[in-house]
Amino acid sequence: MIHYQIIPIDPKAHLFAVTMNVPNALSEQVLSLPAWLPGSYMVRDFAKNIIELKAMDSNAKPLSLKQLDKQTWVVSSQGGNITLTYQVYAWDLSVRTAHLDTNHGFFNGSSVFLEAKGFEASIHKVTMLPPTAPELSEWRLATSMTRESGDDFAFGEFSAENYDDLIDHPVEMGLFTLASFEACGVKHDIVLNGRHRACMPRLCEDLKAICEYQITFFGTPAPFKRYLFMTTVLDNGFGGLEHRASTALMCSRKDLPLSMTAPMNNDYRTYLSLCSHEYFHSWNVKRIKPECFLPYQLEAETYTPQLWAYEGITSYYDDFLTYRAGLVDEQSYLDMLSETFTRVYRSQGRFKQSIKDSSFNAWTKFYKQDENAQNAIISYYTKGGLFALYLDLTLRSETQGKYSLDDVMRILWQDYGLQNRGTTDNCHQRIVEELLGRDCQDLFAYLDNTDDIPLAPLLAKFGVDFSLRASQGGQDNGGKQFKGYEIGFGAKTQAAPLGLKIVTVAQGSPAHLAGLSAGDVLIAADNLQVTAQFEAQLQQYAIGQRLTLHWFRRDELMTGEFVISEAVKDTVNLSINDADKLAAWLKR
Repeated sequence: MIHYQIIPIDPKAHLFAVTMNVPNALSEQVLSLPAWLPGSYMVRDFAKNIIELKAMDSNAKPLSLKQLDKQTWVVSSQGGNITLTYQVYAWDLSVRTAHLDTNHGFFNGSSVFLEAKGFEASIHKVTMLPPTAPELSEWRLATSMTRESGDDFAFGEFSAENYDDLIDHPVEMGLFTLASFEACGVKHDIVLNGRHRACMPRLCEDLKAICEYQITFFGTPAPFKRYLFMTTVLDNGFGGLEHRASTALMCSRKDLPLSMTAPMNNDYRTYLSLCSHEYFHSWNVKRIKPECFLPYQLEAETYTPQLWAYEGITSYYDDFLTYRAGLVDEQSYLDMLSETFTRVYRSQGRFKQSIKDSSFNAWTKFYKQDENAQNAIISYYTKGGLFALYLDLTLRSETQGKYSLDDVMRILWQDYGLQNRGTTDNCHQRIVEELLGRDCQDLFAYLDNTDDIPLAPLLAKFGVDFSLRASQGGQDNGGKQFKGYEIGFGAKTQAAPLGLKIVTVAQGSPAHLAGLSAGDVLIAADNLQVTAQFEAQLQQYAIGQRLTLHWFRRDELMTGEFVISEAVKDTVNLSINDADKLAAWLKR
């Protein structure tokens, strides 16, 4: 049995202290820390945050400790018991690593617990101790890891079946808000850390509806005995990461409901979709997963073209299930879907990268996006979600409603998730072919090519009009019909002291042809100072007119000619034109 002790030893310095005991260690005991964690496909090199790693024998005498690479060490132990001590610097305010200050502590096990090679399958136990500072004496602890001692939400002793289990239960500690509900007989806890005014009964009621629908969707019993939603509430934040019996989330204060009767606004709807997304991963990623992830190899990248099936399909269902759970109406759901379409259609990268290529290269392209990302890559989340919609509507249409993507997911759960079998690169196509009774290479070709998926004709069959219009500026994400701008700019901007800072530039746009690049600060157009109203002011000009632009690139003043051009129609609106046809798809 491997045993750890972890304590937030110095929250002001953002330091956790870890002691690790390895009984009957190998004579040359290898220890390592993962380079990445499941669900977040980028090498993050967690070991860079380890400080003062030392090894001792059972008599507290120092042992030889040699580093083999950036994340691996070997201890010469002569086969006895060894103890390792180290500190972990925790100052990454995200759902992926570790964070500690006087407000709260959070960590993923992959960031703090070294792995003893040869003992991966052993029982791992953890003693989690509270901070010693008197002003932090009221801190509580939340985790889905199996508790061995202490009351619920107290510090104490915990255990995991093996190392993989150990690092799949993140930990939150601090003065958090707590609420609970039951879904299909399973207790669910909600923990909110940070300043907020959320109506917890409303949050419980709405999450209960989502969770009960999903558990019923795949079939009882749920794949966990208890579930924990952990959310860090910030002024401006968004993100989530799934785990086998919990999820770590980040949201903005405005995303949370203030009362039982507050209307469903876009912000709260987005938060519920995030919760729905990570919860759906309890089946589609944590149990149904590519065969190359059985088991995970966390020392280096593991490449697969299948991420579209895990993030794309889940991205389709996250919004869809908020509708099915009765939290939004039909048009609100179509507005959400319109926003997904719009994110895809505003990306020039969709013509240059396929969905499978996006999946395979997530490590270096999707997770390491730069200012040129919109011109070079496509998201396997968003376009993968549209492909999932394409499969769903095709199945419903060709089988007159007998089958849908729901049946594909339930087959995957029965044949792969429950059997602990990994999916192959073609098993989703094979399942669809069995349901349709035909070869489906024509459908699945859209995973390999860069064509737009022909969804408008399919949507029409289900009573939905698909239309494209120009954007009406930075606040227009698609959906609800706006009158788009007639004149296009082609760059995303943010306010700067002298004018507007260019964030991204679309290839082929008027901004690109004028010479603007990411990082430039646009200060004047037509000899007038540029303000936040620049795009609206462009609408005053006639097509074909030419304006002189001035901008700074670093400290150099530059000039270019901007040609007034018609705005690109890249914003999608979906609207209902036949409620009866729509019911064949959007039925609860």
